[in-house]
Amino acid sequence: MANIQSGTDGAAHVPLASARLTMLDWVAMALLIIGGLNWGLVGLFEFDLVASIFGVMTAASRAVYVIVGLCAVYAIYLCVRKLPARA
Repeated sequence: MANIQSGTDGAAHVPLASARLTMLDWVAMALLIIGGLNWGLVGLFEFDLVASIFGVMTAASRAVYVIVGLCAVYAIYLCVRKLPARA
């Protein structure tokens, strides 16, 4: 049963400070969403937005792809970091 006075509901308590996302977390998530939308455009319409803006496999477009890939790796770390600690 919930303990209203202490603010617990019987579930594992995660401190509020550790539940917040940092600016780096938000930037990584935004870039992952943009990258995912680009892949959606490629899959649905065979249209690569990054290539149309920066050119096909230019240094700039490759940099964008690498940055989005690094954001994906960071997102894996973020997911592991945000998992509740098991006792």
